[in-house]
Amino acid sequence: MEGMALGKDYATQECSIASALEVIGERWTLLVIRDAFYGVRRYNDFLVHLGIPRAVLASRLQALTAQGILEKRRYQQSPPRDEYVLTDRGIALWPTLRALGVWGREQLTHRKLRIFRHADCGTELGPFSECPACGTVVAVPDVEIVPGPDLNRDPADPVSRALLKPKRLLQPVDADAA
Repeated sequence: MEGMALGKDYATQECSIASALEVIGERWTLLVIRDAFYGVRRYNDFLVHLGIPRAVLASRLQALTAQGILEKRRYQQSPPRDEYVLTDRGIALWPTLRALGVWGREQLTHRKLRIFRHADCGTELGPFSECPACGTVVAVPDVEIVPGPDLNRDPADPVSRALLKPKRLLQPVDADAA
């Protein structure tokens, strides 16, 4: 099979993982979704936090909106400005992102960059977003994100600086205040 070009889709695969990869499998896509969970909503905030090329970000936001993972909302009329907010379909990706983050930390980086905890009791979540103290799976809006011991405490961009303060997932990041 030497010289055979890699296909652009998984059309011959009868598999739900292949179907999911059609939507979220491109480079940068999961990081855009991750940032949306962190409360990043505005184009420029995605841009500076991710360091992503403009054309790639525009393409990913458009595709995620078309797939119903993000919803584009107007937050300013003059000049017109939009923000991107996770839909229920997007929020349903949380267990996947959580599991991928846990796997990356345990198998690759061995660094604790962010801690996810149950906002109601302060207990660090288990790998499946379960609260060991309360014995429940914690809903996304009740997950608090706090900097871990290995996170850079002096980041260059305003979004990363804003994320140094504890906050609940999905709550908008205020990069202007950072």
